[in-house]
Amino acid sequence: MERIYVQELLDRLSEKRRFIQVLLGPRQVGKTTIIKQLTKKLTIPHLFISADESLDSDGVWIEQQWQSLRLRMDTQNWSEAVLIIDEIQRIHDWSLVVKKLWDEDSFQDRSLKVVLWGSAKIVLQKGITESLAGRFEEWFIPHWSFSEMKQAFNWDASTYAWFGGYPESADLIKDETRWKDYVRNSLIETVLSKDVFMLNSIQKPALFRNLFELACTYSGNIVSYTKLLGQLTDAGNTTTLTHYQTLLESAGLVSGLEKYSPNLIRQRSSSPKWQIHNMALMSSMSSKTFMDIQSDFVAWGHVIESVIGTHLMSAYQKGAIELFYWRDGNDEVDFVIKKGEKISGIELKSGQKKSNRGMGAFKNKFPEAKTILVGISGIPWQEFLENEPEVYL
Repeated sequence: MERIYVQELLDRLSEKRRFIQVLLGPRQVGKTTIIKQLTKKLTIPHLFISADESLDSDGVWIEQQWQSLRLRMDTQNWSEAVLIIDEIQRIHDWSLVVKKLWDEDSFQDRSLKVVLWGSAKIVLQKGITESLAGRFEEWFIPHWSFSEMKQAFNWDASTYAWFGGYPESADLIKDETRWKDYVRNSLIETVLSKDVFMLNSIQKPALFRNLFELACTYSGNIVSYTKLLGQLTDAGNTTTLTHYQTLLESAGLVSGLEKYSPNLIRQRSSSPKWQIHNMALMSSMSSKTFMDIQSDFVAWGHVIESVIGTHLMSAYQKGAIELFYWRDGNDEVDFVIKKGEKISGIELKSGQKKSNRGMGAFKNKFPEAKTILVGISGIPWQEFLENEPEVYL
């Protein structure tokens, strides 16, 4: 299945005006497939290289690869070419080297176009904003949606709600023990070891792992880091936990949603609501099976709320919406989405008894907002997953 980004990239690379195309996204979202499809359809001469294969971790390697493509352009009289570099964040000071080489080509009117791929979002974004200002266009490639998994693997919504959007693991779900081992060892451990521990200074790795496991288990819960300290081994302090939460988000694992408030200071000082980015993170940590969880009324309701959250999170990461939760005393709304002046509160009713009082209080506080009920007596949660969240604004 071809994700929509391939044709969009081809269109950008065919333009005369040059921008560095920077693609960000978590691991296992079909990056290799996108690159293969892109290179097959490119009519422009191109070179694909991966920093994972480099023995050096400095910018000399980038310069060598870049220069080799320049020489081929000169000797073979190519008017343009494309350089694609995967896992660029592995190279120390990559952005300074790319800026230098890009500016040299711009000065010499050399039409060498560049696509950079990376999975460590925080490292990449720091580099592009500090060094490549005005030279790049940023793309975010999210986890696979329900619609994509349905089209590619004929999954129904319940299957997606439990097994999530990792296409490489789809063939393993008939053997759930094997599937869980694959997600934990080949996906999660790779992200932690390569994208977090290798590229960041983690003084308390055991605490980091402990926080990640709790966040996966309790996705959908509002968390006070002060209260959480007592439940963690070697907990450090709230500043440490907040920093680790930021790293989890940058690695494409778990985010801490802020409470919606027109007052930005109050919003940023609120306790976060944990939200995983892919349901496989929660399911792979669970002792329950797919069959078990569906017969557990309360636990399945938690799964449905979390998968709605992952759907909204993808839209947020693509920049389509802003995403929050809302709470005032005992009144709470599961999610709040915002775009410009448009606001909608989203409440999930999965079958367990749940008062509508929170939504009523939210509407009284923000009369201009829409109120969306998902589940019983509202939009079927399966249908909600097939629509872009912006349609509910």
